[in-house]
Amino acid sequence: MPQTSLTLAKKNAAKIGVEVKVSTRKGKKLDVFKGGEKVASIGSLDYFDFLTTGDKKKQANYLARHAKTRAVKGSPSYYAAEILWR
Repeated sequence: MPQTSLTLAKKNAAKIGVEVKVSTRKGKKLDVFKGGEKVASIGSLDYFDFLTTGDKKKQANYLARHAKTRAVKGSPSYYAAEILWR
């Protein structure tokens, strides 16, 4: 199962003021915490993300496919886009 780079994910998370830890939820990569409270679980273990592949085409496709939902600050889609796909 694909995992992600926890080091890069933590850097991206810090930029938007949240913390990430390996997820305790089955099938998810990361849990996102804001102010010590869990706000989302992101990233499917079944798929690779930009932090692991560095594939610009996959990144562009993901960002286009999730354009509407990732625009909602605080949503799981927002966190996934900002942490796993930047």
